[in-house]
Amino acid sequence: MTGKDVIKNTIGNAHEILTAYVGDLTDADLMVRPVAGVNHVNWQLGHLIAAENQMLSGVGVAMPKLPDGFSEAYTKETSTCDDPTKFHNKQELLAAMTVQREGTLAALEAASDDELDKPSPESVQAYAKTVGEVFNMIGVHILMHLGQFVPVRRLQNRPVTI
Repeated sequence: MTGKDVIKNTIGNAHEILTAYVGDLTDADLMVRPVAGVNHVNWQLGHLIAAENQMLSGVGVAMPKLPDGFSEAYTKETSTCDDPTKFHNKQELLAAMTVQREGTLAALEAASDDELDKPSPESVQAYAKTVGEVFNMIGVHILMHLGQFVPVRRLQNRPVTI
């Protein structure tokens, strides 16, 4: 197993769990805050998509363009907004995620081991020392957020998944 294989596995496993968790949630479910101070799943999905684009663009990967206004809809400032008209619906989020993921995996496949070993920019050194670690952080970042999806599933009486 190569380093690229490990990164693909991390991203793939995280993506599989994410899609299982949101598969039966409605657009209304995505706007539920299980407790005060927790971001709704809609915002978290948008944040993950925008972050994937930004993290990899930040290390020189030519990522697919996000839809107009997408990143601006999913900022720290918008995380407190509960107006669903200010966000994208589930179908749009999953479509944007698919496009970004395809860009991520294509860039990973094209990267040489030497490119993956290059130091990451100073702005991300705290969590990813190399370009390869930035790629791996895509899957890890998803997993960091998934625990917050479970309480929404329980509140909506959705079955246990995975």
